[in-house]
Formats: sequence, structure tokens, C-alpha cells
Amino acid sequence: MAREPSHQRRNHMNPLCCDVSTGGQEAGHMKIERFADVVPKTAKNFRQFCTGNFGRVPWLKYGSTFPRIIKDFMIQGGDFVNGDGTGVTSCFALYSPGAICRHSSRPAFTADSGPSTNGCQVFITCSNCDWLDGKQVVFGNIIGRLVVRKIENVPTGPNSKPKLPVVTSQCREMRYRTKLLRPSLALGDALE
Repeated sequence: MAREPSHQRRNHMNPLCCDVSTGGQEAGHMKIERFADVVPKTAKNFRQFCTGNFGRVPWLKYGSTFPRIIKDFMIQGGDFVNGDGTGVTSCFALYSPGAICRHSSRPAFTADSGPSTNGCQVFITCSNCDWLDGKQVVFGNIIGRLVVRKIENVPTGPNSKPKLPVVTSQCREMRYRTKLLRPSLALGDALE
């Protein structure tokens, strides 16, 4: 059997799945492919918080909220320190991994707003955000867009705060026997 090129091989630990609810109703499973082969420290930092390997508190399993939603731009989450988008912590000393991947029209997981700011918070882009290329680190993407669309359509109030609670209830690693390929723009929502 022929091996696929190294840039297409995926570590079986890359995929995660997070259950999300909006307004107390299940919105679905958000499937996340981390780019551990491209930005290993950033991807590992995110995994540690999701699985509880850092401090034994898996933030995504215990009701982490999304405190800010801007339709057609981004969804902010991951602040399990303060819960309001201001908290930061990292399983490593704060560091700057460098911005390698691009913010395409696929929902991307991004972090890092400047030197040594890579911590627990994440932004999920909802559209093409190429102006962020070189400024924020893309460390993964969302496979399928349905849950992202549901979240970004939650009504918001002042400061883009959702009027309904948007909460993660569980996060787990996924094991694949088949390849998980980074989707191209041509795939659209087919992978949801």
C-alpha cells in the first residue's frame, strides 16, 4: 500500500470532538482537527486543556462558555479562568509559536494576539479572515460547519455577548481508522 505524502499524514491524536449547547439545547458535536504536525506546542496546549492533562481540570468538560460571538467573523471561547474573555493561562510558559497556517474560509481555530500571549483562549473563525494571516496562529480547523453556524446565529447583545448561554459539555479525543484530511474549500459543509 502506497504511503501518502508526509504533509497529508495525520497523527491519530489530532482530532477532538466537543459537544456544544445553545440556550440549553444540544447544538451538536464540533469536530476539531488540530495541526499538531505544524504547530505542535500550540496543539498540545489546547489538547491538555480539553482532556484534563493540565491540572486535571478539563475545561471543555465542565461548561466552558463562549463569551463573544460576532456573526460572519468569529466565536471566542476557552476562557475557563474568568469566563468572560479576559483570562489566560497556558500549560507551557507563554510563548510565540509563529503564524504558519492561513485563515481560510474553513472555520479555523486560532489563538495568540501578540508575542507571548498563547494561552487557553481560542477564536473560531466563521469566514475568510485573511487579514489575520501572520498575526494569529491557526492551530486547527473545524470539520463541517453546522455547529459553527448554529453558534454564530445565537442572538447577541452589547459587546457581542450571546443572549443565550453557549456552553461546551464534553470534549474527547477521536480515534480514526481512516484518514482525516484537511478539507478543501470545495468540500463546503459536506463533512458535517
